[in-house]
Formats: sequence, structure tokens, C-alpha cells
Amino acid sequence: MRKSLIILSCCPLFLGCEQVSQSIRETFKTNDSIVNKETAAPDVQTEVPQADVQKIVNEALEKHAAAQNSLENKTTDLLKDLNGLKKAEEALKQLPQYSGKEIYVYSTLYFYNNGTINVMLQHPENKKYVDTYEYKNKVWSEPKPVQLSIRDDVQKRLVPLKTISFANAAKVFDIYNEKAASVEGAKPATSVYISIWDNKIRWYPSSISGSRERYSIQFNDDGTLKTFIQD
Repeated sequence: MRKSLIILSCCPLFLGCEQVSQSIRETFKTNDSIVNKETAAPDVQTEVPQADVQKIVNEALEKHAAAQNSLENKTTDLLKDLNGLKKAEEALKQLPQYSGKEIYVYSTLYFYNNGTINVMLQHPENKKYVDTYEYKNKVWSEPKPVQLSIRDDVQKRLVPLKTISFANAAKVFDIYNEKAASVEGAKPATSVYISIWDNKIRWYPSSISGSRERYSIQFNDDGTLKTFIQD
């Protein structure tokens, strides 16, 4: 199927720093796409295989996470607080606008160890729309609209919230950092996140880079280790 890099303008991210928002689009400012910013694509239609498109976006997502981590020095150890993660999940499920409705997560779900969570949800009334929410100081924000392209297939990047356990983020965080500690020169993660493609989730970060070695790491949906292979 023909696709261009601009087809992924539905992949907004979450940043609180104006300097970084110049390179990656903030969810709160939905004028540009991550792919346009990260690849500096010209106004030429380019045929890109689906797998390659996904790889480009996922690499950009990881770059965004690293940038956010460098901006946030304050740590509350949310990713070690199972009770705190469960409370955040329950509070999201209790949003009044979704009362009696199924909640669907769209595209990405970020967990930062500094206590922040960012998520995009399908609009409770108009299924063509998406809103972003931020969890900060133990409270979910009001929804902010996400600008989507007519080419965005929202339905393929949705999963029900009930199929995701926020507590699994703690598993991914612990396993990743345990493996990173065994690789010389590797840095520990300070955030983990989910990317959604074809109605399936995948946990990130997906690589560990040391001073001498690089490893690929994959997780099962429940946060347990799937593979850990040297590249």
C-alpha cells in the first residue's frame, strides 16, 4: 500500500520544554507531525513500506523520550510505585466524560518516573477525534484536541484501556534497568512507553546501547521479558 511519511501526522508527543518542541511536535500544539520534524521530509510523496514507516516513528519516539528525560531531573519514582500506577489508571477510567463508555487508547502511552503520564484517548462521542491527557501531581488534566490528517487511520491505532495495566510499566522499567546494568556504559531508563500499531501494543525502549555493545530488548504485553539479543 502506498504511504508517505506525512501519513503519520497522527503521532503527536508530549513535551513541556519550548526548546525541544521546536524539533518534535507537542501534543498541546498540533501544527506539525513528528515525522515531518524528525525526517525533514520534502513535499514529495515517497513510497515507504509499513515496517519502515513504523521504524522511523518508533525511533523518533525513543528520541523524544530521551529528550524529555534530559529535561526532567526531579524524580518521584512513579515507575517503582505500583499503588501509584494503579491509582492513576483508576482515575483515568473514572473520567466523567467516559461514564458508561469504553475507553480506547490511541497511538502512545508514556510513563515518566518523575510522576507524569501522557496518554491519547479516542474522543468519547466523535470516534474520528482524539484528545490528549496529562497526569501530573496525581490529577488528570482536561482533554486537549489532537489535530489529525484525513489520511490517518485512527481505528488501527486503538486498543481498549481495559487491556492495558499501568502496573506493567513498572515491570518493563525494572527489567530494562536490570539488563542495562549488565551492559558496560549503558544508561538506565527514566521512562517507558507503549506504541500502538495494528491494534497491538509494544513496549519501549527497545534497545540498550553500551560503550562496547548494543542489545535489542522486547517485552510481552504484560511487561515480562520476551527477548534480549545482542545486535
